[in-house]
Order: sequence, then C-alpha cells, then structure tokens
Amino acid sequence: MAMTLQAAQREEFKRSELRRLRKEGKFPAVVYGNNKPTSPIYIDESEFLKAIKQVGRNGVLSLDLSGKKTSVMLGEYQKDSLKGNIIHADLLAVNMSEEMEVDVRIDLIGESAGVKDGGIIQQSLHNVTISAKPDGIPASVEYDVSNLQIGDTIIVADLNQDGSFRITEDEDVVVASVLPPRVVSDSEESGETETAPLENSAE
Repeated sequence: MAMTLQAAQREEFKRSELRRLRKEGKFPAVVYGNNKPTSPIYIDESEFLKAIKQVGRNGVLSLDLSGKKTSVMLGEYQKDSLKGNIIHADLLAVNMSEEMEVDVRIDLIGESAGVKDGGIIQQSLHNVTISAKPDGIPASVEYDVSNLQIGDTIIVADLNQDGSFRITEDEDVVVASVLPPRVVSDSEESGETETAPLENSAE
C-alpha cells in the first residue's frame, strides 16, 4: 500500500504568500500527467522528505488532495543551494496498471576478486533505463561483482532482472570492467621526468 502524502491546493501566487508557506515549512509543487490538468499545490517539507525516504526516489506515493487520492511519483525537484531545503517539486500522476520508462541507478555490490588482487574496477554506466509498472520500479539495479576477475567485463545483458521490470538499454553496453593494476615506471617512482632538449635557435 502506497504511503499517503497530504497536499493542499495552491490558490494564491503572490510572493508574500510563498514566503508565508516557506516560513511554515511548506513548499510549492505541481501535479501533472496521466491525462490530468496541471494542478498547483503545496506540501509540508518534513512530511515529504519522510515519505521519499520511506518509498525511495522512484517509489509511488498516494497524494491526498482535499480527500481525493492520486498515485504519484517524484519527478524533478529543486533545492536551495545554501540552505538545502526543497524549493519546488514536480509530481507525476501515474496509472498503476500501465508500464512506464524511468532511469534507475546501477549499484555494484561486493568486492571484486580482481580488486583484491590489485585490479581496479571501472564503472562506465551508472544508470539504466527500465520499463515497469509504477509499483515494480526498483530503487536500483544491483549486480554482485564478487566473482569478477582482472580482465572481466559486465554488460547490460548481465544485469539482474527479477521479472517486475525490463531493461530497455542496448544489451551490449558495457557497465563495468576490472582493469589490471597500473604499472608504475622506475622514473615515476623516483620522481624523475624526461625533458625534451631545447633547440638551439642560433644559426
């Protein structure tokens, strides 16, 4: 069952009203999508942060607007660069029975056997696009790298798919590789550097 987040319709758009809302710990937002008209609202920031922490960045919330509930997901949001508080948020109304495409984080878990041998794991893809119903969207796609040796590479096709979502990226895209240890030359160890001789400009 989705967590409920209370909201209220925003009727006033004067700066004085906006300052009042923020002083009370609230911030403006809009709800849009799923063939619904864009609706300006305001939300209590502490309740919003608590809800997002519980359901995750891609989780579904039940937005209660004057007793009418709508399933929503967090879209874009803005934060104050100095204070860190939420300035504005976009909430996307979703149809729970329809699939949608979203980007999710790729988490590499565990310590690679190749890294234990001195190798370096290089992750070249950090997010992947998936298709799923709203309640089937994972917080992240995990891959256990424990068995990867030096020289091994994982591609999108290797990522775990539990049946609740489908990865839509090209299967051959490289996600991560375990590179061999970097060989340091004697000159680098000693701090010596080669300098090209200056050409004599005199004829």
